[in-house]
Amino acid sequence: MDRAADDGLASASGIPVRPVYRPDDVAWEPEAYPESLGDPGTYPFTRGVHGSMYRGRLWTMRQYAGFATAAESNRRYRYLLEQGQTGLSVAFDLPTQMGHDSDSELAAGEVGKVGVAIDSLEDMRRLLDGIPLDQVSTSMTINAPAAVLLLLYELVGEEQGVAAGDLRGTIQNDVLKEYIARGTYIYPPRPSLRLITDTFAYCAERLPRFNTISISGYHMAEAGATAVQEVAFTLADAIAYVEAAVAAGLSVDRIGPRLSFFFVARSSLLEEVAKFRAARRLWARIMRERFGATDPRSQMLRFHTQTAGVQLTAQQAEVNLARVTIQALAATLGGTQSLHANAYDEALALPSEKAARLALRTQQVIGHETDVALTADPLGGSWFVESLTDELEAGVLDYLERVADLGGAVRAIERGYQKAEIERSAYELTRAVERGERVVVGVNRYRLDEDIDPELQRVDDSVRDAQVQRLRLVRAERDADAVASALAELRKAAEGTDNLLPPMKEALARMATVGEVCDALRAVFGVHRPADAL
Repeated sequence: MDRAADDGLASASGIPVRPVYRPDDVAWEPEAYPESLGDPGTYPFTRGVHGSMYRGRLWTMRQYAGFATAAESNRRYRYLLEQGQTGLSVAFDLPTQMGHDSDSELAAGEVGKVGVAIDSLEDMRRLLDGIPLDQVSTSMTINAPAAVLLLLYELVGEEQGVAAGDLRGTIQNDVLKEYIARGTYIYPPRPSLRLITDTFAYCAERLPRFNTISISGYHMAEAGATAVQEVAFTLADAIAYVEAAVAAGLSVDRIGPRLSFFFVARSSLLEEVAKFRAARRLWARIMRERFGATDPRSQMLRFHTQTAGVQLTAQQAEVNLARVTIQALAATLGGTQSLHANAYDEALALPSEKAARLALRTQQVIGHETDVALTADPLGGSWFVESLTDELEAGVLDYLERVADLGGAVRAIERGYQKAEIERSAYELTRAVERGERVVVGVNRYRLDEDIDPELQRVDDSVRDAQVQRLRLVRAERDADAVASALAELRKAAEGTDNLLPPMKEALARMATVGEVCDALRAVFGVHRPADAL
């Protein structure tokens, strides 16, 4: 067989793939082994961040959920916990993500639609009612107003009698990727970075078990980024966050252990496994060699994974069960620390209860009925996987150099570089599907004349009316003067250099709303206007 034969076949990221791989396709020199592979649980963590990986404990099984009102979402969380879910993952609606209350004109048509509406401490109480916060780990997918939702969570914990040091979870808190790929930003990049570093400092003192940021490549991938671009732009953002924290006087080994990451798992199973391995190796080197981190926990790239929502199809939706299973395998074979498996009906609507349960069962089958969890890095040593890992690493390094040449992630964002690169890749993928060069089962091949829709979860538009009524009641019953005073103190802190979280917490405890707190910061920081909108 001609190993050099160029038949045009390539990985999903465009890396040429040979017909067969052999040992000399990988750098196996003994002196290079510790610096490239090592053992699981040791630098550079290519093979996993823990020595035994899942032999001792399976990954955390989180099902991302949230819709309509806090009370309805609470019922879904309690149901999933009863079904064996091991951690909460909260989805917020768009008004909450953008720092607007449900009665804002900008919230019309969006309240409770793609997540739960949270306007005040009263909503957070309902959301977490009956859930012991000292016994669960909670991930909150929230970015621009991440500090606000974190403080509401802390306040509910206090009301439950849970010590702040016992609260566990993650806030996404990754605003830079919002400017690149998602769009739920509020403030310009530089005050946003201040808010993030203030959160780092606050949690180091108050919430030491909370992961203060989940640096996300997932949304870039969903926007069309290749695996190489996903890792490269995520690590570039991570470098910017660490640089900002260090510039604010925080020790790298103080914040490093609380950094986490969030990646997609696509159907390109082997490339995804290699992607996770390359990302771990790169981050370990960046933290040790660039930032001087000496604590091994600072060098570990710990990550949550979600299966690829963008690869789900509305056509023949049941086929998504197969896609999600393959994607979940990619995440677990690649060594994820926690996982959300998408429901098969998500291309059509919010997940139904049945679909959410099946997605959780998919994870449980992989964890308990397969041999994936028996050994760390089960695909390590595959000549193809090791070669792909090396190729992906080289591609990521090339992008990191380009971003550095532009002045770093923030300057590159301001110039629209990452966004343009991702849009180019997305366009090329769309054209490949349209030409039939990339097969999507049920879409451009193996189609049916008629699809039967599954039973769908719907959110009624009346949800907003009920939410607004509750919000008005909160405003009517609170001490308006105390709220106004607390918001004035927050604006004063924003104009200076004090940590913003203590005055934010005071305002929220006085029953200021999410929108009011964000408006107080808008008054000082302004709002972001993307370069292509100026």
